[in-house]
Amino acid sequence: MTAFQLDSSRIAHQFGRAANTYEKHDVLQREVQSLLLDRLDFYLETPQRVVDIGAGTGRGSALLKQRYPKAEVIAIDLALPMLRAAKKHSSWRKPFLRVCAQATALPLADHSVDVLHSNLCFQWIDALPPLFAECVRVLKPGGILVFSSFGPDTLKELRAAWAEADQQAHVSRFLDMHDVGDAVLAAGLRDPVLDVCRYTLTYSEPRKLLQDLQGLGATNADHARERGLTGKTRYRRMLEAYESLRLDGHIPATWEVVTAHAWGPPQGQARRGAGGVEIASFSVDSLRGSRRR
Repeated sequence: MTAFQLDSSRIAHQFGRAANTYEKHDVLQREVQSLLLDRLDFYLETPQRVVDIGAGTGRGSALLKQRYPKAEVIAIDLALPMLRAAKKHSSWRKPFLRVCAQATALPLADHSVDVLHSNLCFQWIDALPPLFAECVRVLKPGGILVFSSFGPDTLKELRAAWAEADQQAHVSRFLDMHDVGDAVLAAGLRDPVLDVCRYTLTYSEPRKLLQDLQGLGATNADHARERGLTGKTRYRRMLEAYESLRLDGHIPATWEVVTAHAWGPPQGQARRGAGGVEIASFSVDSLRGSRRR
């Protein structure tokens, strides 16, 4: 698996700053959201609790509440300003809860979630084993996890343009479908199905793409990024290199999107905890009467 480290404090900060501009730039996020909702057609039960990880401004949480009006829907995000912005999507008729927490430390009881949903959040978490272990912990047996994430071809044109300007990391790196699938299986999630779609958004000039990224809060959060200001010369060189990629009068920007769903394992199936230790969990009721005298 590709080794790199993301700066979680920067991620929280940049998405917090983008809370008021996010929905002006989230056309791709809305498109991917529709794919995740389609995957929920595989879930035939009536859920009691639905959790949206990385809920952002709450559009997805509101759609989940609309789909499951009798369920308790909880929007979880690391950036508190995003959750404040999400309030406008939580109506008195179809409310959802808003909780500030990390995806790898969910404030939820074991096996308490029927539907676990995350739209374009998991790419901002570099440690997949604890992430999916936490998903297994909170999912009920037979509950469903649906999620999307960016793959390594995302923003490949911008990455290539910056490579012409300098050797610094300016674009976040993302794991491919095989790494994600391996982590899902290792965590013990059942019957995962993963797909990859590639979208190409077009712009009149490279600066418009950069404005979109800043408006979304999706700027570089790699620990290996250069901390200083980018000089005007290098920035101009990057723009010129990107211009050379213009196709049919437009500047292309590729987004590789992994979408997936998997199922919560049955009780008693071992899951890996910290240090690779396998942990098997059973309800107290299932153990009553099992001891022979």
